[in-house]
Amino acid sequence: MTEPTIRILSTRPLEQGLLDQAARAGIRIDSLSFIDTKPIRDTALTHQVQQLGSQPLTAVFTSMNAVEAVAGHLAQQPAPEDSPTRPPWRVFCIGAATRRLAEAQLGPAAGTAPSAAALADVILEHHLSEVFFFCGDRRREELPGRLTTAGVEVHEVVVYRTTQTPHTVKGPYDGIVFFSPSAVHSFFSVNSTTEKTILFAIGKTTAETIHTYVNNSVITSATPEKEGLVRQLIDYYERLKGARP
Repeated sequence: MTEPTIRILSTRPLEQGLLDQAARAGIRIDSLSFIDTKPIRDTALTHQVQQLGSQPLTAVFTSMNAVEAVAGHLAQQPAPEDSPTRPPWRVFCIGAATRRLAEAQLGPAAGTAPSAAALADVILEHHLSEVFFFCGDRRREELPGRLTTAGVEVHEVVVYRTTQTPHTVKGPYDGIVFFSPSAVHSFFSVNSTTEKTILFAIGKTTAETIHTYVNNSVITSATPEKEGLVRQLIDYYERLKGARP
């Protein structure tokens, strides 16, 4: 007899390869985006980013959205043949996926870390006096707060906006996957969960946000990558199956 399929809701779209990987383990993942992110496009911001792009500075990124937005502004300025195609920046970023994108678009990363707080510690090891933090309009306080407290001047450049896009979910789901605090707020603005629902979080901050709404069990990813979180989800349910009599 075939075991019943485990039903999971992901609060952001996932690549088909990850969905197939879960399906082979008997897990069906439905994807529904609870937030929308859009780069800010205006002349003043484009000019500011392009001006910064010509200067040696320390640039900090905590999301792929910020990297893509900055790269979009820089791409609007044709570079002279005798000028470098990438900004002369020292780049710090979170996670492998953001690092790969930053290195492809902006140049080699000087440092990475699995969380905003850990990235702040990495930056502090370089004894910098100032950094430019490219972020969204709903950025968290962990990184800039830690740097400012340590005496580092943080210049924030908001390059994208996040909008909640809540949907009423018809369950039940065995588990729900969250990739950002904003998605948590969006989901719980119109939904609730049962006590048995297992919640999965991309990082500590997202997990803490979940706990402001419910006391459910929350499994937190060890890395800030969606691939790692899906793998952790699969491992969790495989262990659960193995524990059944």
